[in-house]
Amino acid sequence: MIEQSLKVAASLEARSAALFVQTANRFASSIQLSVDDKTVNAKSIMGVISLGLLDGQDVKIIADGADEKQAVERLERFLSAVSV
Repeated sequence: MIEQSLKVAASLEARSAALFVQTANRFASSIQLSVDDKTVNAKSIMGVISLGLLDGQDVKIIADGADEKQAVERLERFLSAVSV
């Protein structure tokens, strides 16, 4: 299992949340997003939207599985992008 904390560079609204979920679904690993005390499945559009991620917010990506390292790296790049 890998955990990576980071700050979100841009708010995740419906379109960017959908792109994030599509990216997460490319990986076989179990992936979760955690903000404060709320953790959701990163492969669930409703879960990701329910977090209401805003720019500058702290988030943790948690991945567990065969491609966990690649998943965390790719999703970290996605959330750290200046323009999502």
